[in-house]
Amino acid sequence: MAEVRLGMVESHFADIVWNNVPLTTKELTILCEKELNWKRTTTYTVLKKLCDRGIFRMKDSVITAILSRDEFSAIQSEQFVQENFHGSLPAFLAAF
Repeated sequence: MAEVRLGMVESHFADIVWNNVPLTTKELTILCEKELNWKRTTTYTVLKKLCDRGIFRMKDSVITAILSRDEFSAIQSEQFVQENFHGSLPAFLAAF
């Protein structure tokens, strides 16, 4: 799987999608215009990035989630422990 980290704006965008899936690209552009003040092209650019990362899928102008919000969070947590504590959960817990 590609990188699953999201910046603050990408995270807000992903929340919009997760809160509304399944939705059409038209519905998403309307939501992003309201909530993020984005133009259609910006919405499509960010959507494509997140589809390329394997988080969402767009087929026939309908957007669905490949990863749920919970699955995404679990992958991020595992990556954090792996990168910062060499995959050792006891080392992670000891840090606290």
